[in-house]
Amino acid sequence: MKGFQVTRTDKNDISVLYVAGFLDAHTVPQFESALNQLIEEKRYKIVVNFKDLDYISSAGLGVFMGFIEEVRSNQGDIKLCNLSERVYKVFDLLGFPALFEIFDDEAQAIKSF
Repeated sequence: MKGFQVTRTDKNDISVLYVAGFLDAHTVPQFESALNQLIEEKRYKIVVNFKDLDYISSAGLGVFMGFIEEVRSNQGDIKLCNLSERVYKVFDLLGFPALFEIFDDEAQAIKSF
């Protein structure tokens, strides 16, 4: 089983989180920590780039639901990009495309703010 990694780049007032590997119940705390850091810094315009994510579980999806209300109440949003077909199917199955904007690439996601 692959591990999980999350890295961050700030582009002006937008923060991009790059997730890689497997996002599941074991690695969720690492992802939550990255999102909590953004909230503490009052950075509410967030793009999550899934280019290198191989797998996401329902626990991983739950993280997004746990943060979206606070982010949006602060005039921000969480936009998603570069989802593989496999990862997109998990999001689609649970109705996430109706709740989150999903983009083909990072530049589109950033431009949407």
